[in-house]
Amino acid sequence: MEAGRQLPPQLVEGMASSGLFQLFLPRSMGGPELDLKTAFHAVEEVSKVDGAVGWCSVISGGGSVLLGWCQPSVGMHFFGRPPDFKLAGSMRPEGWARQVPGGYRVTGHWGFGSGITHANVVVCACKVEAGDSARGSTDAPQIRLLLLPPEAAKIHDTWSVVGMSGTGSHDYSVEDWFVPEEHTFSLNDPPVEKGPLYHPRLMMVAVWTPYVANLLGMARGAMDAFIELATEAGSTHSTATLRDRSAVQAVVGEVEGIIRSARAYALDALDKAWQAASQGDPNPTQEIAQARLAITHSSRQAVKAVDMLFHAAGTNAVFRKHSLERSFRDVHVAIQHLAGHASHFEAGGRVMLGLPPGDTGW
Repeated sequence: MEAGRQLPPQLVEGMASSGLFQLFLPRSMGGPELDLKTAFHAVEEVSKVDGAVGWCSVISGGGSVLLGWCQPSVGMHFFGRPPDFKLAGSMRPEGWARQVPGGYRVTGHWGFGSGITHANVVVCACKVEAGDSARGSTDAPQIRLLLLPPEAAKIHDTWSVVGMSGTGSHDYSVEDWFVPEEHTFSLNDPPVEKGPLYHPRLMMVAVWTPYVANLLGMARGAMDAFIELATEAGSTHSTATLRDRSAVQAVVGEVEGIIRSARAYALDALDKAWQAASQGDPNPTQEIAQARLAITHSSRQAVKAVDMLFHAAGTNAVFRKHSLERSFRDVHVAIQHLAGHASHFEAGGRVMLGLPPGDTGW
């Protein structure tokens, strides 16, 4: 995966058949429509072994919630039944969709297309060219998401990065491709599906639940790797194994507390948000705020945990024969995602103070 900068085909098919790419896919399309905690556990487990594998589950599995805004027939068109669902794409509106009879013609260039090398469904967020929202207008255009077949996307080999190499997150572009109206949707419209996953206020929490699971899984994997390393390795200045040193023992104890407390906060907040949506609360603002805070806080704590282990391992950690080195690189790429951005603390704080969260997609 590191050398090829993508998931090997055999691994892709294994992940697809096990359901890791379709965590939130509606039951009406043959998907499992999992609850948040079950999806969390699945992504966390594979992320312990490899962050890039977990990340591709994040993108396709988390992104599968978007299909709740589409008719079941759309699923049959793209991935059949039982569903062979492998999603890639971007929710950044970096393309333009021009309305034509029966649908839209799409042109654009998007970055960070994780899984684009194995996807069979590509989602593109576009600004709609129509009337006052045409290019060059000062008014905010309507944003629409469009589902395209993989042959519509030209892949640009851009993914040469410090970590998460195996995700194949290349740029991709689309040039004047026709998309039927029924293969498009707006998140401002009511969802087709009625389950709690597709509650408009919970949707972004669902998308980002696998994200925090990915980082916490990598942190746990780093701890496992460190403990294995500590039982066999010393350092340049001492032959004593790492595990026999009091400073190392203290780091392991502190990091264990960091990982477990961050994980507990995330699971508790996600469960409360899920329960609020399941009980039909039309505006679970406090629960959503806590879930979004937990996702950001716990993700950043995962990075802190990996950093502490990496430094405690000394020069041992820089060798690629130890998976701790890969965890360090991968977790630092993952935390650059919007879900880990510090601005979510401000939005969560505003809600706690009785103010609206602001223009943050909450």
